[in-house]
Amino acid sequence: MNSRQRRGVILLLLSVLCAFAAFAGVLSVISDVNSKVGPEVTAYQLKTDVAPYTALNSGQFEKIKMPKRWLSENAVTDLQEVESKIAVTELREGSLLQSDMMVRKPELRAGEQEIAIMIDASTGVAGKITPGATVNIYATFAGEQDGAAAQSKVIVSNAKVLDVGELTALDPSADDRGTRATEAVPITFALNTLDTQRVAYAESFAEHVRLALVAPGSDGTIRPGDRTYTLDKDK
Repeated sequence: MNSRQRRGVILLLLSVLCAFAAFAGVLSVISDVNSKVGPEVTAYQLKTDVAPYTALNSGQFEKIKMPKRWLSENAVTDLQEVESKIAVTELREGSLLQSDMMVRKPELRAGEQEIAIMIDASTGVAGKITPGATVNIYATFAGEQDGAAAQSKVIVSNAKVLDVGELTALDPSADDRGTRATEAVPITFALNTLDTQRVAYAESFAEHVRLALVAPGSDGTIRPGDRTYTLDKDK
């Protein structure tokens, strides 16, 4: 073997060694990336915006894959978790679904009924009453006879709110109680039979029906002597 052949063999061996070194480098980089990223898991993100207190369903989300180590502890990996849940705040398109974004929708207990009435948006809701909230329901009545004092009554105390509907524009011609409300929100309550009758009566005959939000953890029960108010009580 002459010197030229020896140089060719040496260059060939060096090329093979360089190829192996490059291949080993690629494998090392891939291994390093895998060790840093880790295995992928399923997660879900919103396809569209979701309004607060809206019932959630699987059609609002799309499945994605992402590294497990980048997933927060409260991220939802099973879409069955959204069943019977509502959004607790406004959810934005593209947001990753997390368990603290939703709560279980309030349900009826034994002996309760659902009843929905329209509440003046400006005086009775103000955006602060949400599903699961507890409220006292007040109604104001005109005096039954000429000269009789108007009355404010607590119709129901500690009423549980099941659902808050969409803001609805009212038809003034349909308002037979003479109120000036232009927008109202349908509120659904869970009540026993007697309280359901009280609310239905107030919705039909009271001049106004208003809600007062009861602070979480407090008792909104009204004493019997305080359930009816007339202006002469302050004299």
